[in-house]
Amino acid sequence: MKKIALVTDSTADLTEEIQKKYNIHVVPLKVRFKDKEYFDGELTSEEFYKKLEKAEELPATSQPSPEDFANMYRKLLKDYDEIISIHISSGLSGTVNAAHLAKQSLDGKIHIVDSKTISLGIGLMVTEAARNIGEGLNALQIVEGLSKVRKNIETLFTLNTLEYLQKGGRIGKVQGVVGALLNIKPIIRVGDDGIYHTYKKARSQERALNGIVQAFKELARGRKYARLAVAHGAAHQAGIYLKEALESALQLKANIFTQVGPVIGAHTGPGTVGAAVQFE
Repeated sequence: MKKIALVTDSTADLTEEIQKKYNIHVVPLKVRFKDKEYFDGELTSEEFYKKLEKAEELPATSQPSPEDFANMYRKLLKDYDEIISIHISSGLSGTVNAAHLAKQSLDGKIHIVDSKTISLGIGLMVTEAARNIGEGLNALQIVEGLSKVRKNIETLFTLNTLEYLQKGGRIGKVQGVVGALLNIKPIIRVGDDGIYHTYKKARSQERALNGIVQAFKELARGRKYARLAVAHGAAHQAGIYLKEALESALQLKANIFTQVGPVIGAHTGPGTVGAAVQFE
C-alpha cells in the first residue's frame, strides 16, 4: 500500500492535537503588523487578538510562496509515495495557485485540492481525508471523494464589523451593512463559488448566532448531519453559545471547538463566531 502524506495550510484552523492525531502537515501563511511579520502559529490566537486590538494599522496577510510548498513537498516525498494537499478557497487566496506552481517544479505524485471554503470548513475536509487514508483508500479515491465531501460542507459565520473584510479586500459578495449603529450583524455563507455571500442579517449578535443555527437546518435539505466544528475570534462566550445551540438543534457533538487563527482573524476581526457542518 502506498504511503500518502496529508498537507493543508494554516487557514484550516486545526488544533495541534488534531494535527498530531492525523499526522497533518501544515504550511503556514503569514500575518504582518507594522513592526514585524509572523508565520501563522508563531502567535497564539490570544496574543494575536491582543496585538490586533492595540495596532495602529490593520495587519496584512500573505500566502505561502511556491518555494514554501516545494520545500514541504520535497521533504515529504522522501518518506511518502504521494501527497494530498488541501487548501483555502482560490476565491479568497492565491495559496492553492502557489501549491500548483510548486507541484509543477517537482517529480512525484502530488494532488492539489481547492477546498472552496475557509477555516473549519477546510478542517472538516482535511480530517475526512485523514480518516480515508487510515481506512486504506488510495489517493485518487480520496481526491475523488473530496469532491463530494466539498459539496456536503457548509460554512457560516457572523462578524462584529465588516471593517476588516472591507480593508482586507475579501468582501466578496457580502453586502455592505449600513446599519452599524443599529447593531446589524451579517450572517455570511461561503458559497459554492468559494467566496463570501450575505445569507441573512440580524439585529444583534445573539440573533445572528440563532440565525446560524436556523441556516444550517435550512441548508440541510434533507441531508443528515455528520460532523460539526465551531470557532470564534476572541469571543469565547459567544462561541460556547453557538456550540451548545448547534449541538442541541442538530443532535450532534462538536468534533472541533477552537479559536480562529491570526490569518483568518486579520480579515474577520475580533468577535467573529462561526461553524462548519458536514452533511451525509
